[in-house]
Amino acid sequence: MEQPLPDHVRVAVIGSGFSGIGTAVRLLQEGIRDFVVLERAGTLGGTWRDNTYPGCACDVPSHLYSFSFAPNPDWTHVFSRQPEIRSYLERTAADFGVLPHLYVGTDVVAAHWDEPAQLWRLETTRGPLTAQVLVSGCGGLVEPALPAVPGLATFTGTTFHSARWNHEVDLTGKRVGVIGTGASAIQFVPHLQQTAGQVTVFQRTAPWVVPRRDRPLTAVEQRVFRRFPAAQQAARGGIYWARELQLLAFTGKGRLRAIAEKQALAHLAKQVADPALREALTPDYRMGCKRVLISNDYFPAVAAPNVTLVPYGVTGVRGSTVVAADGSEHELDVLVFATGFQVMDLPVAHRLTGRSGETLAEHWQTRPVSAHRGTT
Repeated sequence: MEQPLPDHVRVAVIGSGFSGIGTAVRLLQEGIRDFVVLERAGTLGGTWRDNTYPGCACDVPSHLYSFSFAPNPDWTHVFSRQPEIRSYLERTAADFGVLPHLYVGTDVVAAHWDEPAQLWRLETTRGPLTAQVLVSGCGGLVEPALPAVPGLATFTGTTFHSARWNHEVDLTGKRVGVIGTGASAIQFVPHLQQTAGQVTVFQRTAPWVVPRRDRPLTAVEQRVFRRFPAAQQAARGGIYWARELQLLAFTGKGRLRAIAEKQALAHLAKQVADPALREALTPDYRMGCKRVLISNDYFPAVAAPNVTLVPYGVTGVRGSTVVAADGSEHELDVLVFATGFQVMDLPVAHRLTGRSGETLAEHWQTRPVSAHRGTT
């Protein structure tokens, strides 16, 4: 029998991804136990629960992509895979005593600030709740963004977003179309290439792609980090400052950026022999204007015989036919959307109403998205 939702708490946290779990641990460390973590899904994990597409992994090194208070000496790769990150979150929540405060299957429908009572009134799918403090741990990589393509509803095949991967669909031998070439597509297209009969990748903008410096972490390294935590802390610090210094490549006169661009183009030239395809995969903007991607297998996959790169966006769908901006038509069985998330219009922002009667979404419409003293 699930535990009933309390009537009132000091702190209510929405979401159980890295933000929600990190907030809960910090509350416990401060001696605050009168709080709840509200999670709409059936289990914790946030982004790393929802994204299960083939090849899903982090593009931040493992020793940095973890809580500072919960180092993990047992990471198996420089860049962690999705199942390992999800397990890490679940283990951290259990080890630090978060689970008794976690209420899954509890979606926050609305919340408004009651000025006379000086508290938040929440409406959830499990009933009402009041709290002195409300913390939104809803990340930006949560709600899939779907393209507004004319005729998409008429598509006769199967469609799904990369963040809602349909593992029940057998893609073996199928004609699969991929809309988008962002961070997710870079990871799953090489896997599609190995299973699908034909893969058609629709690319509006060519991304900058640099080599992925990944490798398995050895048993010796794991033993050292387990026995000498300071060694892992030093490794984490080194990764942090190395990535911070990368900012220099995108400031000043950009000499370092030119070097980085040259390295990325050399990576492309080494992996793609066909001049026409290489030109289509070459970005026409400076590195840093969009997210820089890391991959060792995306370019070889796109260059494979069973993959077609269409360097245009999709303008329409007619039954099983997908039409690109250049007028070309492509017969497909499955459409996979790698079109990102609703980052600039977070759904939770429409549910939170402040003392002025204005929702957070309305507040952000007239002002740049901002937060007091930055974000965490």
